[in-house]
Amino acid sequence: MRLELEATPAAVMRAVEALQAFGEAHRVPASAVFGLALALEECGSNIVNHAFGRDRAQRFHVDFEADRHELTVELRDGGPAFDPTLAPVVASATADDHDRPPGGWGIALARRHVDAMHYTRSAGENILRLTKRLADAPKPD
Repeated sequence: MRLELEATPAAVMRAVEALQAFGEAHRVPASAVFGLALALEECGSNIVNHAFGRDRAQRFHVDFEADRHELTVELRDGGPAFDPTLAPVVASATADDHDRPPGGWGIALARRHVDAMHYTRSAGENILRLTKRLADAPKPD
């Protein structure tokens, strides 16, 4: 399933709702969909807020795939190259974080809720694949 979305927060939430419906239609456990939906919301928000400089006329794509082993979300945008898999790992929040620069929490949250995050850049597009293994999926070696 492919969605073409305008770069707005409301469109990101429509993508999350579409993922929830897609998961239900494909009988994916709600717990797997929940984590992936959270990661989609965070990564989609990064596209909206950072990739296009708040240019709401821009578009990005979200694709969903499911089989009995995994559920995958792929996000594609034409913003500047940005590989979230190279972003520093942010530790849990502490009382001393008031001196820490903002940012990074969304990517950290996405990492915690997916089993794989893969980035490529092709034909001027950022391509981010978020994958959640399902209960009957074989474990990687």
